[in-house]
Amino acid sequence: MNIATSTIPTDGAATASPAALRQGAWPTANGEVAFALWAPDAQRVELVFDDGRRQPLAAAADGYFAATIACAAGTRYRYAIDGGEPVPDPASRWQPDGVHGASAVLASDGYRWQHDAWRGRPWADTVFYELHVGACGGYAGLRAQLRTLAALGVTAIELMPLAAFPGRHNWGYDGVLPYAPAAAYGHPDELKALIDEAHGLGLSVFLDVVYNHFGPDGNYIGQYASAFFRQDAPTPWGAAIDFRLAPVQRYFIDNALMWLHEYRFDGLRLDAVHAIVPNAFLDTLREAIAASVPAGRYVHLVLENEANQAGVLERGYSAQWDDDFHNSLHVLLTGENEGYYAGFADAPAQHLARVLGEGFAYQGQADYRGHARGEPSAQLPPHKFVIFAQNHDQIGNRARGDRLITQVSEPALRAALALTALTPMIPLFFMGEPWGSRTPFLFFTDFAPPLDEAVREGRRREFAHFAAFADPQQRATIPDPNALSTFEASIADIGDATHGDGARWRDWFVALMALRRQHLVPALAQARAVGARTLGPKAVAAGWTLGSGEWHVAANFGDTPVALDLPGATVHAENAGDDPAQLPPNAFVARYRAGSAT
Repeated sequence: MNIATSTIPTDGAATASPAALRQGAWPTANGEVAFALWAPDAQRVELVFDDGRRQPLAAAADGYFAATIACAAGTRYRYAIDGGEPVPDPASRWQPDGVHGASAVLASDGYRWQHDAWRGRPWADTVFYELHVGACGGYAGLRAQLRTLAALGVTAIELMPLAAFPGRHNWGYDGVLPYAPAAAYGHPDELKALIDEAHGLGLSVFLDVVYNHFGPDGNYIGQYASAFFRQDAPTPWGAAIDFRLAPVQRYFIDNALMWLHEYRFDGLRLDAVHAIVPNAFLDTLREAIAASVPAGRYVHLVLENEANQAGVLERGYSAQWDDDFHNSLHVLLTGENEGYYAGFADAPAQHLARVLGEGFAYQGQADYRGHARGEPSAQLPPHKFVIFAQNHDQIGNRARGDRLITQVSEPALRAALALTALTPMIPLFFMGEPWGSRTPFLFFTDFAPPLDEAVREGRRREFAHFAAFADPQQRATIPDPNALSTFEASIADIGDATHGDGARWRDWFVALMALRRQHLVPALAQARAVGARTLGPKAVAAGWTLGSGEWHVAANFGDTPVALDLPGATVHAENAGDDPAQLPPNAFVARYRAGSAT
């Protein structure tokens, strides 16, 4: 399906498509503001201003209502539908008084960019550092960390979702106003200043966006646009969003364009796209974004997709988060076999070897629930996969938010992180990981009653089938997501990277990044797998063509040495010993063989 979309130019000026109205409040070139709302269930829509004024919106085609009026930046407004209680704008670009409060008109030219020459970085350069803005002190607090982060050797920061959410703190996946950057973190212009400064330091900035659902508190769309949702396709978060409808598609496409052009994000990570139905919307979205990006600018689109749809990647998405890498690696490191780790516990080394050689472990076979999962992926280049030993989910979805560094030995962890960094895929590291932070990352929210109790008890029930929490008394010790202390306990202090063990881990990580830049990045875009295999029950080896030669890695997470027959000269080793034909427990080695690629 082709859908006409608006384009938001880099200079921030709003240009409306002639085919449809763009929802929200957008300043025009002549100093007025264009308001538009899709409300197909409504007979009458009024703008309600905080000073009591009301302005009717004119009915337009396809269920839209619109008006263009003189209005100053900062003006608070709501919509009254058929004379009912006023509600926020679902496309509010600034929500300073909370998700149930008034929306505010935001100027498009309120920030003066300092680094206009920035055009992004090639995908092969990418090393992600995923972070939570609130846990970094908001937009201003994170901005103060940028020089330290750039010095680590990462090239891109990925922000967990920013869409306005209820309360003071939230992971971001309960957002209800996708166009409004969370006011808890600062003003939208502070977000632009953060991105601008990151660009000045050579850092790309990515945003995690949630287009598969809205949070449970603060979404009013169903009151006047019931068709926005479909009742025949339930999701874990309620009724599915109906992506068959052009106005619904338009709502999310324009949102993506706003982040990429007005805020100048360098890319998006699309959350849980397996819950987007029909899935063809992913192609519609990608095509609209591609059409909006000028020649010479790099914009990258990354998916989280439990369905492992290789075809979507072949058609143009930059990459997918590869949970199969993490899951198999985690089982090798910890021996855990509950929850989603059950699908990898049978043969974790074989699963990891398949990931290294072909991208996905699951390529159509049944998972632990008996569901066929995935598509063949061996034809995809390795840079189509984002790999990680940890991320926000894999730490925070644990009952106590504990990190790998508290679960495994230091040699084992170093081997795992070296494998992540020196595999010719795209690596991601989570907030605090480069300096060996032991701070947990817990699941936190800030819901009002009665939702707070429902979330707290629902969270604890999720762990009832885990052996460690079969006892109700043990489940009661799981931290309350709504407690302020839960959020505060999740703040990884970047100051820890300057001294003690933190500085030691940081220096090790910086050296690892330097090796990646030197040996992998120059030829990463052309890298192709040449085979992967197991070396033992908990050991793997894999190789890729790289430039004019070959790159090989091996890792052993078992308790006994394994025989090693790996070509090339050693570039990096962790705990590998002196015998080149043997790999000790908890060891890693990377070797390069020059001039052997065909």
